[in-house]
Amino acid sequence: MNSPRLKTVLSMQPSPEPVTVCGWVRTRRESKGLCFLEINDGSAVESLQVVIDLRADGLAEETPRAGTGASVEVRGTLAASPGTGQAVELQALSLRVIGEAPPESYPLQKKRHSFEFLRGIAHLRPRTNTFGALMRVRNGLAAGIHAFFQERGFVWVHTPIITTSDAEGAGELFQVTTLPLERLPLADGRIDYARDFFGKRAGLTVSGQLEAEALALALRDVYTFGPAFRAENSNTSRHLAEFWMVEPEMAFCDLAGDMDVAEAFIKFILRWVLDRCPLDMELFDRWIEPGILATLRKVVETPFVRITYAEAIDALGKAQASFEYPASWGADLQSEHEKHLTEKVFQGPVIVTDYPKAIKAFYMKLNDDGKTVRGMDVLVPRLGEIIGGSEREADAEKLRARIREAGLDERDYSWYLDLRRYGSAPHAGFGLGFERLVQYVTGMANIRDVIPFPRAVGSAEF
Repeated sequence: MNSPRLKTVLSMQPSPEPVTVCGWVRTRRESKGLCFLEINDGSAVESLQVVIDLRADGLAEETPRAGTGASVEVRGTLAASPGTGQAVELQALSLRVIGEAPPESYPLQKKRHSFEFLRGIAHLRPRTNTFGALMRVRNGLAAGIHAFFQERGFVWVHTPIITTSDAEGAGELFQVTTLPLERLPLADGRIDYARDFFGKRAGLTVSGQLEAEALALALRDVYTFGPAFRAENSNTSRHLAEFWMVEPEMAFCDLAGDMDVAEAFIKFILRWVLDRCPLDMELFDRWIEPGILATLRKVVETPFVRITYAEAIDALGKAQASFEYPASWGADLQSEHEKHLTEKVFQGPVIVTDYPKAIKAFYMKLNDDGKTVRGMDVLVPRLGEIIGGSEREADAEKLRARIREAGLDERDYSWYLDLRRYGSAPHAGFGLGFERLVQYVTGMANIRDVIPFPRAVGSAEF
């Protein structure tokens, strides 16, 4: 069954030479002794129209089984299509139904379904035009991410999925244990984790950053691209319990260098997907978020404005707008604030730096004022924050004090402090949630619709 992808067939010229194609039936209709099948194999957003003469020998018997959703193998000749929207069509010589899809039970009978409905059949939704295009764009973005870092000499590293430290200090780890939950071993009234598999409490990682820092302080420039997990009880369109993170770490790099790389990174991957997935992106521009192509092109072409947190608060205070959450010093910027800065004040991407230390993670380097840290958030129009990063604290004593302030157990971070005791160096990095990037690029409203099988509060069906 060595058939060419439909993407290749659709670019071929009409020819009397037979070609064999395989795919799934998207639609089926009959008219005046002819049957028209729209076939797609997931390699392109376009489908191939197959024309079947029901009067031909061997075709009338098999055609009734080729309903919507069925997998088929068709042998035929390519002819110029008299219809609009396609250059060629396949005149069938033979048809074989490989796998039937009974119409009484196959759920994708209509052309349009709500995203909420499709979320309940995540195992079948990639067969729709939108989700097929989304998976190809997701693939294109992943390829662009690797290309960006590999071209610049970064080393792709694989950090642990199981960890005993909380990089964010928020206590949102999924716990990993082999202890019998029906009879947990106790010591002094508490769970005795010394008897657990790792001899201590462990969980699924929320970030590979801390381990990536160790590797950067040996290999200079590294990046991770892998899964992360957060047990945040938030049932919104912006949160997932399982997602993918991109996290570069760079030795001998300060906050200014970190911002330079982040800006170049965003522009590179947006340009990459616009160049390599044009037809899929046109689908999102037409049906999901009209104007998104122009928005992304503007981000690519526009220099990112750089302001401090204090300047951002000042600009928001002068805004002729009514915010649900007032913008004040010491409070984190909300999505409405970020969108106002990018869409109204600066009308383009913005990098905000020097946040109050109280609202940022313990590992961010303190500024000389002792009140703010050398952190940065990259904000883009329509979404808000797309990247968060910082220069990391390179001083062992200052880092130890920040760990204590955060209420974390210093013993869990002894190895992290070692990095500052032995050959410490300035280093910086940032993190990008891959699904938020896919959501931004495609215009999809719900983050659960940009990952093949979403994991969220009360949702792990597949």
